[in-house]
Amino acid sequence: MASIASIETGFYRVPLPVVLTDSTHGEMRAFELNTVRVRDAEGAEGVGYTFTVGRNGAAVDAVLTREIAEIARAKDADLIEKLWTELWWELHYGGRGGPTVLAISAFDIALWDLKAKRAGLPLWRLLGGYDPKVPCYAGGIDLYLPVEELLAQSDDNLRKGFRAIKMKVGRKSLAEDVERVAAMRRCLGDGFPLMVDANMKWTVDEAIRAARALQPLDPVWLEEPTIPDDPAGHARIVREGGLPIAAGENLRTLWEFKQYIAGGCVTYPEPDVTNCGGVTPFMKIAHLAEAFNLPVTSHGAHDITVHLLAACPNRSYLEAHGFGLDRYIAQPLRIEQGFAIAPDLPGHGIEFDWAGLGSIRAQ
Repeated sequence: MASIASIETGFYRVPLPVVLTDSTHGEMRAFELNTVRVRDAEGAEGVGYTFTVGRNGAAVDAVLTREIAEIARAKDADLIEKLWTELWWELHYGGRGGPTVLAISAFDIALWDLKAKRAGLPLWRLLGGYDPKVPCYAGGIDLYLPVEELLAQSDDNLRKGFRAIKMKVGRKSLAEDVERVAAMRRCLGDGFPLMVDANMKWTVDEAIRAARALQPLDPVWLEEPTIPDDPAGHARIVREGGLPIAAGENLRTLWEFKQYIAGGCVTYPEPDVTNCGGVTPFMKIAHLAEAFNLPVTSHGAHDITVHLLAACPNRSYLEAHGFGLDRYIAQPLRIEQGFAIAPDLPGHGIEFDWAGLGSIRAQ
């Protein structure tokens, strides 16, 4: 039995080198990082994390420190499904989503890291193994960059080894969006994988109009065209817009994904391992998508998610978006000719610079 001996949490504010803005979230000057380190009775340690775009990190920290640590201490860390279910229902009444599910995500990631380390396997192999080379795109928060800077950013991403790129849409004028996507298409060339992301900006009718206007520019997908609370609206956009739709970074449960996938509301399901409940539900979502013959993509936390998609035969693209964490990780994600490479180290392979993080600990 891998008894949980201690749970150590951390809460940090990661400063961003530039202020980021998209169509809905306002100005983002720092991201919040919540970490959890789970140690078993033999001294082995698993590490997990989640993040926010600047708010609610203190609430996540409170759930990890006050609730999850109390519930999970001395439990068997190998019984991940049992622990996940126990946490879900003990915390359900006061936190069916939001900070609670982000906290469960971080803890679940730590358990899987611990389990893989104890087995001496990289996480992607422990999860079944498919291919450590995962197609990858560069994601950026670039809605208000001038076109010249947008194109320069793309050139930089190409130099880094990316062979697919995502850009933001959702400016005040649809004509501006079309003009910017057209500029990117001219720069990248026909056939180059280009995704567009609206961050929930539009109504359903606006999204259908935008999808039809963008269709001639051949984006791989239109991401989050409207709010996640409207699956019927997403289904209309899929049917009437003429573009594949990616969605899911703001869905929080397996059951929400079931509603989207079974309801024809999404073409590329897009779970985020740090906010959908962790590795445990992420893999269930990916397999559910496979059962419906859908490709799965991802949002955020690429250092962990590369392992998950490396275990999925129906994976499409991994989103690479470091949010400033690369400065605090020993070996950032490796990109080679458009592929992210899942590490062969035991566990997920993320080694945080804990001393460096100490300097940005949240008060």
